[in-house]
Amino acid sequence: MTFPLKGSRTTALALLLLSCVVCVLAARDFRSLWTSDRVVPAPGFRQEMLSRYFDALKGTPLDTPVFVQEGAEPGGTLFVLGGTHPNEPAGYLTAVTLLENVRVTKGRLLVVPFGNASGFTHNQPQEASPQRISFPLPGGGVRTFRYGSRDINNIVMWPIPDIYIHKASGQALAGNESKNLNRAYPGDPEGTPAEKLAFGIMELLRKEKVDLAFDLHEASPEYPVVDAIVAHEKSMELAAAAAMDLKEQGIEVRLEPSPKNLRGLSHREWGDGTDALPILVEVANPSQGRLRGRTDEALVLTGKDKAYLLASRLGRLFVPYDEKGKPIEERVGRDLATLKAFLDAQELFDEEKAVRLEGIPGYREVQEKGLGAFLKPLPAGR
Repeated sequence: MTFPLKGSRTTALALLLLSCVVCVLAARDFRSLWTSDRVVPAPGFRQEMLSRYFDALKGTPLDTPVFVQEGAEPGGTLFVLGGTHPNEPAGYLTAVTLLENVRVTKGRLLVVPFGNASGFTHNQPQEASPQRISFPLPGGGVRTFRYGSRDINNIVMWPIPDIYIHKASGQALAGNESKNLNRAYPGDPEGTPAEKLAFGIMELLRKEKVDLAFDLHEASPEYPVVDAIVAHEKSMELAAAAAMDLKEQGIEVRLEPSPKNLRGLSHREWGDGTDALPILVEVANPSQGRLRGRTDEALVLTGKDKAYLLASRLGRLFVPYDEKGKPIEERVGRDLATLKAFLDAQELFDEEKAVRLEGIPGYREVQEKGLGAFLKPLPAGR
């Protein structure tokens, strides 16, 4: 049996108008993510752009700021990359915290807070994640940052292949990995947008003669390589010393070798293609995992989730987990402590390539005061 649909021009126009309103609101919401997050560099930093190292990035959504500070005493060059995956906020917030607090006394520091700038302009499809996360400041006010996607924006990368072939190795991956910056190294100056971005970062490492390079990430608590340091073989001796230092501080960390047969990742290709000692850091974040419940701002900031608490009791996780969760302060504090441990080890191993930074917030200090205590108020009128 069929029933005839009844309506009128009035209802049709009302529905059309409602659809237009929804489209306008959604478009405005989407476009708001294209406004870059602002930072307040500490005195002594100057700003460059990644396109300085690879001109083809200029004027594209892939270009991103590079902040440089040089100490009075010559030494090595340290590179810190945040935002490879913009839905892993501890990485880019650690980079921002360094940028807004430290003073270089020996050597040079290069900070790229938002490495995958295009990834901050959208959310991961079907993940229902928040668009932004915010932090109250001690003197009043709030700092807000975008919570983006793991991938380069489809608008930039389209079309997406069914299978992604890593050019340097012939390794075959799922087509969606073509949008993943951390599968695109060493890059290709004539390749896809992801490959061009990767090539630009490699050019920065080469042209600036970087000695020690960090790529900061987060991973789910059920992932085996988590709360971990992943080191290229030429970085392993330094990484072992840093890991011992962290454990003496009561910060448990895994030390993992960079697999030679897994290509396209920073810890492999940076080490093979430049003189830098590459390190990838993974900290545990429940909002990255498959066991999580509602993916809202509270989960991202506190790391508290009932499903993960149960999984911990069942012995299914690779990190300790209790009612305290995995707050952003612990995750950023772990990144900062890891960087400090590497710098201390580097000075012991090779003083000529040492980099000294004053003002790195401590692991427990960040947890006690809150991350907002180390974020600067935005100047008025910017």
